[in-house]
Amino acid sequence: MPKKSSRTVPTDPRLYRAEVIASYDLTPSLRRVTAGGDGLKDFPWMGYDHWFRLFLRRPHQGQFVLPELSGTKWYKEFLAIPEHARPHCANYTVADYRPETGEIDIDFVIHRGADGSLEGGAAIWACSVEPGDEFAFLDQGIIFDRPDDASEVLLVADESGLPAVAGILRSLPHDTVGRVIQEVPTHLDRRDLPRPAGVDISWVVRDDSNLVAGVKTLAALKEYPPLDPNGYGFVVGESKLATEGRRQLHRLGLPKDRITFSGFWKH
Repeated sequence: MPKKSSRTVPTDPRLYRAEVIASYDLTPSLRRVTAGGDGLKDFPWMGYDHWFRLFLRRPHQGQFVLPELSGTKWYKEFLAIPEHARPHCANYTVADYRPETGEIDIDFVIHRGADGSLEGGAAIWACSVEPGDEFAFLDQGIIFDRPDDASEVLLVADESGLPAVAGILRSLPHDTVGRVIQEVPTHLDRRDLPRPAGVDISWVVRDDSNLVAGVKTLAALKEYPPLDPNGYGFVVGESKLATEGRRQLHRLGLPKDRITFSGFWKH
C-alpha cells in the first residue's frame, strides 16, 4: 500500500475574528476581501487548500454578533443561536495569507440571477462590505491529501474551487509534475497561477451564462488519456462535477483511494 500523508484536520478548531480591510473585483466573476485582526498573526496556515467555516452578518442584521464557538461540536452551539440572530455560515478557502501582517484574503464567486441581481448570502456580503466590517471564521484544516509517492497530480475544479487550486499550486514541491483542468465563466477570469514548472494548466471557459458549471470540464475528462495509477487526483466544485469527476478519474486509471473529491455547491 502507498504511504499517504494524514488528512490534516485541527483536533480543536479555533474561532478567529477579523475586520475587513479592503474589497475589490479580482476578475469579473471573483471578488476578493482582505481582512486582518489582532489574532490572525497566530493563524496556523498550512497552505494548500486550507479552508474554514465563514460566519457573516446577514443583510437584515444591523451588526455582526457571534458567541464564542470552538471545538468539533461547534455546530450544535451555532444552531442554538436564535434563527433571526444567527449569522450566515458558508465554507471558504484561504486565498492567501500574510503572517507578517496578519492579513487574510478570501475570494468569493459572484453569482447573479437572470435580472443581474446578486445571489447568495456570501456574494451579497462580499459586494457590500466596507473597511471595519466584522466577521469570523472557524479553522478546518486541509483536505488535499497527495500520497508521498504520487507520480503526478491532476487537479480539476470550477471557479468555486479556483482558490483551492491556486493554494495547492503554490504549496506543491517544486519538482511536482501534473496538470490542472480549471473551469471559469469567462476568458477574463483566467489569470497567472504560480506553480511548479512541471504542472500545466488547461483553462475551460464556459462563455455561456446558461451552461451549468462542470459540464464542459466533464466532457474534457471523457477525452483525457489514461492516468498513471500511482498518481493522485483532486476534483472539487459543483456537486455533480465532484462526484462524476471522481468516477471519470477512476475510469482513467486512478484507484479510489488516490482521489480526493468534494462538492462545494449544488446547481
